[in-house]
Amino acid sequence: MCNLGISRIALFVPSLRGGGAEKAMVNLARGFAERGLKVDLVLAKAEGPYLSQVPLEVRVVDLGARRVLYSLPALIKYLRRERPQAMLSTLSHANIVALWARRLACVTGRLLVREANTVSIDAANAPTLRGKWMPLLIRAFYRWADAVVANSHAVAEELVRLGIPPDKIMVIYNPVVTPELFARAEEPVDHPWFRPGEPPVILGVGRLTKQKDFPTLIRAFALVRKECRARLMILGEGEDRPKIEALVRELGLEEDVAMPGFVDNPYKYMKRAAVFVLSSQWEGLPTVLIEALALGTPVISTDCPGGSAEILENGRWGQLVPVGNIRALAGAILAAIEDKGLPAAVGSLEKFTLERTVEEYLATLSGAGKGVRYAS
Repeated sequence: MCNLGISRIALFVPSLRGGGAEKAMVNLARGFAERGLKVDLVLAKAEGPYLSQVPLEVRVVDLGARRVLYSLPALIKYLRRERPQAMLSTLSHANIVALWARRLACVTGRLLVREANTVSIDAANAPTLRGKWMPLLIRAFYRWADAVVANSHAVAEELVRLGIPPDKIMVIYNPVVTPELFARAEEPVDHPWFRPGEPPVILGVGRLTKQKDFPTLIRAFALVRKECRARLMILGEGEDRPKIEALVRELGLEEDVAMPGFVDNPYKYMKRAAVFVLSSQWEGLPTVLIEALALGTPVISTDCPGGSAEILENGRWGQLVPVGNIRALAGAILAAIEDKGLPAAVGSLEKFTLERTVEEYLATLSGAGKGVRYAS
């Protein structure tokens, strides 16, 4: 397989704390290394649960910064010293730092910035002033990139609305479907809820934040629980844990809701769940939805801004319900438990495979222009 003239690449990420963007970059690092490239995974701070999943062939470069912004001087030094042929960064604030670092380092390697979320909604809900200013920073500085990668057409449309020229945007989906996904899904689950004869388990996975809207899922589960025996498990960690736990207690669901926190292998739970639910208010391209589909689990998602409807082909491969609609979500869950209204087959997942994603990134990183160019 041809690497289009690229032999060395850097991937810049704030950390490996456990989000979908971080997981995507670890998968890409593995895919590039398997193609024989020298890969540097450059982290503003080398921390997070995904560190253990970085392949041995990938060099981890720790810039040792307390915040991403503070990593700018170290990133400039790295670029001047190592001079990778191409660099890919992800997450908006890291992208801004990467763009400034390349300009100040005066190096010629190509730079792609990857946008993984619907920026304006993220900004409207941001708790910090920096987050609220992000659309202005994106409008001002993303033009410096050789290309801007959107992980869904919905994100690409958002970037165009922010003023990024459409001919600079490439749509490349997340590298989700890997051999590792299927292998790890076969690992045993020792949780008692998954033993034979137990009630069906409804599964949610994601950070415990406003974006994921787990309160709506819990309230919908309370309605489901009135109709049939079932349990709800939510995998993930985040700042909203106290509020969510308080809601569970308020609704008297302590015996039927489990929140184990972040787990290293969510796939073994996905494969054995009766239904997977994404209750988000907004998304970029939700990796967990693709993973559940790939494992053959029935899926339900809110029809939120972002890539959910794109993944499910507007409801062809799973139920879509309105954002925040508790009764609609409860009805969809009951239908799934009763095996009604959900297709037995899943959609084409080839576009989410690691092999195809690596090919498209290499084409875009090299300037060959063979990616999926966005057309407004």
